[in-house]
Amino acid sequence: MRIQDIIEGKKEWRAHMARVKSLPQDYQIVYREMQKYLFKVGPVELTDEKGLLSGIVDLFEEGAALGKGVLEVTGSDVAAFCDDLIKDSKTYADIYQESVDQKVSKAMKKVTDKTK
Repeated sequence: MRIQDIIEGKKEWRAHMARVKSLPQDYQIVYREMQKYLFKVGPVELTDEKGLLSGIVDLFEEGAALGKGVLEVTGSDVAAFCDDLIKDSKTYADIYQESVDQKVSKAMKKVTDKTK
């Protein structure tokens, strides 16, 4: 990764967070909690330009513009809302699980080859 790419990434992140800070207080609080949750759960395409977090901010901006409270947008179970958003997304846990499965398969193949 080039230094220029890092600088661009920081600029994009600052612009993203400026959008979050322009939201009403209740939206900011829920966004931060969703962000923490999603960082822990680990969908792979979370922060890219057209990623999940930008989509959430878009949704929140629309909800705020319509005068809705944040829980009218997400529902009262925010974690379930997040889970629904990422249900078809590949997570880092998925990648790790695939890696483990491949390693186990290779190891088991070696064991069965030796016993033949």
